[in-house]
This record gives sequence, C-alpha cells and structure tokens, in this order.
Amino acid sequence: MIKEITVTELKKMIDEGEEHQLIDVREPYEIDIATIGGENIPLSQITSIKEAIQKDKKVVIYCRSGARSGSVINSLQEHGFENLYNLKGGILAWSDQIDSSIEKY
Repeated sequence: MIKEITVTELKKMIDEGEEHQLIDVREPYEIDIATIGGENIPLSQITSIKEAIQKDKKVVIYCRSGARSGSVINSLQEHGFENLYNLKGGILAWSDQIDSSIEKY
C-alpha cells in the first residue's frame, strides 16, 4: 500500500517547517523545465543509492504526475522503507493547485 500526500499537505509541511525529505525522481532535463525543489535522485538510480533516503522522517517522493514516484515507493518498500509518501498528482498538481508559475510539460 502506497501512502500519498496531497500538494496542499506538502505545502503546509513546508510552510510550517515540518521536518521531511523531498526527493524528485525525474531526469535532470525535466528539472531544467520545472521543479519544486528537493534532492534529485533519478528513477534509474534510486534503488542503488537507497542509503541517501532517510528513515527517521517523512520522505515525500515526486515526479511529473505521480506514476514514477509510485513505482519507486513500491520498490523501496520491499527494502523496508515505511516512511515514504507519494506526492499525489506530482508536479502537475503542484502547478494546478499551488503555484501556476511552475511550467507544465
């Protein structure tokens, strides 16, 4: 089961300074188009560098629409991660609901 977080909930976490780790699993060329921040660990590399993912706080993983980040979470949960949250709708939802200056692609 994949836990999800909405863009509104993530924005509230950021605004309130709640401790979390934000990971963008998109490719670097996509980040050049649009980003909401966080660490970039591309999908192809994430399971090989899973030690970069913190286990003692909420970890929000996002991509363009939520599909790739969901598959990353499925994979990481097999390695014992229980603190992962998929950003529902990804950066597209962030653009729609939080910051329309974030370019859609």
